[in-house]
Amino acid sequence: MSDKKIDSQPSGMSVGDIYFVLFRRKWMILAFSLAGILGAIAVCLIKPPQYKSEAELSLDLLDTKALSAPGDENSAMNGPGGSIMTTEMEILQSLDLAERVVQAMTPEKILAGAGGGADTNQAAYLIKNGLTVEATPPGSGVIHITFQHPDTNIVQTALNCVIDAYFAKHFQMHHGVVVFGDFLTNEIARLHGELAQTEKQMQQVESEAHVINPDDAKQAYSDQITKIRGDISDAEGELAECQAALKALTPSTTLTNGEPVAKIPDDEYDTYRRVCARLAILNKKEDDYLTQQGFTDESVLVKDVRSQIAEAKKIKSILEEKYPQLTSIDVSPTASGTTDAADDLPANLTRVAKVKSRIDFLNSQLSQVWIEATNFERLEITISELQQKKESLETNIKYFMDNQARAQLDAAINEEKASNISVIQSPTPPAKGWSKKFQKKIGILAGGGIFAGLALAFLMELIMDRSVKRPSEIENKLRLPLFISIPNMMKNGYRAQLRGVRRLQLTEAAGGSSAGQTPSENGVAPWDRRHPLRRFYEGLRDRLIVHFEVRNLLHKPKLVAVTSCGRGAGVSSIAAGLAASLSETGDGNVLLVNISGDQGAAQQFYKGEPGYSLDEVLEADKRQGALVKASLYATTEQANGDFLPASLPKKLASLMPKLKASEYDYIIFDMPPVNQTSVTARLSGLMDMVLLVIESEKTNQDVVLRVNKLLAESKANVSTVLNKSRNYVPAKLHQEFLNDA
Repeated sequence: MSDKKIDSQPSGMSVGDIYFVLFRRKWMILAFSLAGILGAIAVCLIKPPQYKSEAELSLDLLDTKALSAPGDENSAMNGPGGSIMTTEMEILQSLDLAERVVQAMTPEKILAGAGGGADTNQAAYLIKNGLTVEATPPGSGVIHITFQHPDTNIVQTALNCVIDAYFAKHFQMHHGVVVFGDFLTNEIARLHGELAQTEKQMQQVESEAHVINPDDAKQAYSDQITKIRGDISDAEGELAECQAALKALTPSTTLTNGEPVAKIPDDEYDTYRRVCARLAILNKKEDDYLTQQGFTDESVLVKDVRSQIAEAKKIKSILEEKYPQLTSIDVSPTASGTTDAADDLPANLTRVAKVKSRIDFLNSQLSQVWIEATNFERLEITISELQQKKESLETNIKYFMDNQARAQLDAAINEEKASNISVIQSPTPPAKGWSKKFQKKIGILAGGGIFAGLALAFLMELIMDRSVKRPSEIENKLRLPLFISIPNMMKNGYRAQLRGVRRLQLTEAAGGSSAGQTPSENGVAPWDRRHPLRRFYEGLRDRLIVHFEVRNLLHKPKLVAVTSCGRGAGVSSIAAGLAASLSETGDGNVLLVNISGDQGAAQQFYKGEPGYSLDEVLEADKRQGALVKASLYATTEQANGDFLPASLPKKLASLMPKLKASEYDYIIFDMPPVNQTSVTARLSGLMDMVLLVIESEKTNQDVVLRVNKLLAESKANVSTVLNKSRNYVPAKLHQEFLNDA
């Protein structure tokens, strides 16, 4: 790559860019502009001017604040020039107002000059579409009204009806608070009736629930349920105690091993109880005889008592053997010493029955209270809904009463507003002309064509067309060094120069052409000083020599390759012109090597004869046949038509010693375009300079960047030449090139 640093340019479009787009796409812009203008003219011809009448109204804008509820001071009326004017203009252009005009004039009369008919909607839309309303000047209180109609007898009358309908509509809107006040009064009365009905329903529900205060009733039910549950719990505890005592008093009906025993008859149970009681008395009597009275064991009384004790024990033993369950019965005397323990069994049975009855009663009472509480909860939901409804109705009543008060104040204020509109200009007599609305549409149509042309031009130039078109794009967008820009000789005023050169060449040809001056496609050989591109080849030569001097490249020969991004870029012509101009700088020789495979371009250097090979022109005694002109030699390297030998890079590498030892000052290589398969990228690293020819308006920017990347991989020193460039902008407006184009 070249060591020349390209200065960064500011992003965005410059004046030169705008000029270039405008003049390059001028015919497309002019075509679209002409189409827009012709379209506007066609619309004017299709829709000729109608009769129109104009009027002006004055509206005094009051800078007053709208009434608002306390705490809502932010709500205020728009100031002068605000939405008040917009509202009034919308009233004038509303379909409702147009329908009022139709009712006043009848649709038959309105449609008589527009095709006839009696369709009310069609007549209303004809009135609405014929109206143009605007504030003149903007922000003032003056409304300018224009009405158009094809019938001269309708225009002025219809506009008068429009103004009358506007006054009626304006009064209805601003004095509609009276109607609104009636609505508020009726609504307040309706809400009061609904509120009374709701309160009555609440009283009925509360009476049905037998409560005065729902919250107190709910708490009372809760306390009652809690108390009954506590009583039931206490009774159940007492029942458990009674059952335990009863169990202790009731003889078991089973033995310890689980076998059933016979039931004790009542008389046997009484006998056993009396025997036990007698034993207790006898034992006490025996103790008294022995301890209290001092009797001995031999006493008759003691013996008699002991005899009775033995007899009682015998009876008790017989009964216990017969009824073993008797042993578990406590028959000890009571605290008084006289009450039998067995006498507690009936009392315990009675007590158990009483406790069970009390528990059943408490459970029944709990169920009743629970049912009442459940029913009350259902009624409570109804009471709550009615309470919410009551509160909502009270809120709505307050809201509507506030609005009623505001509406009454608004009505008093709006009575003054009716006098704020006055007629400045009554409807004028009919006159033909287009309305301002129609004129704006025509202007938009005409301007739309111009805008579309400009938009498409810039879209194509900046986005769709990615080709390289100007020298500034190479330096600013591609960041590549540019040696020279060669113009397109068929454009930009060069045709006259070409025709003059051709006439001169034809004159010389009639008298006999000079030897070795085979005319090129343009009529002049590239080495002829009369060639129109001669001065650009010399400029390229000078830039190349300065470049070598700055880089201090003094060796000979200097190898220069000329290539491109695609065929048809003019590589062969530029290589031949550069070689011819270099051959005139001194006594040194210049060798032009054509390895591009373009046999047609090579013919102009070889006098129509087969060219010599590269090996031959490197031999001093064999190269004379390749002499084109003084100090300029030409050769070609190709085989099989346009296909290069696969061994060419290897051959050139082997010939490098001969090339460097040759007597040539410059060796110019006309190389094929750079692509993924060409040998150019591989050979470019051997060159002192690679000139990349970019064809203006055809070579894509992305292709140039990819080609430059391929050459950079070979560490080639690359500079660019923009060929066939065109300057669309007149020099007086902007100078695009640094030449005297």
